[in-house]
Amino acid sequence: MDDKCIMEGLLLDAKGVCDLYMHGAIESSTAKVRQTFSAAFDDALSMGDTLYQQMTRKGWYQTDSAPEQKRQQTKQKFTPTC
Repeated sequence: MDDKCIMEGLLLDAKGVCDLYMHGAIESSTAKVRQTFSAAFDDALSMGDTLYQQMTRKGWYQTDSAPEQKRQQTKQKFTPTC
C-alpha cells in the first residue's frame, strides 16, 4: 500500500468520523454531551483539512472549479424566496 492509498483511507475515515460526531451533537440530550461531540467534530474537521491540504500539494486530490453560471444557478435554487 502506497502513501496515496493510506492518505485516501485516512481522509475517508476522517469524513466518516465527522458525520458520526455531527449526528452525535445533533442528537445530544445535554449541553455537556453536545459540547463534547462538537469539540471532537472540530478536531476531526481540522484533521481532514490537514489531510486534504497535504494530498492537494502532492497532486493526489484535485478539484475543479464550477463555472460562475452554475454557481449562480445553484445559489438561486437554494435561496429562500420569502
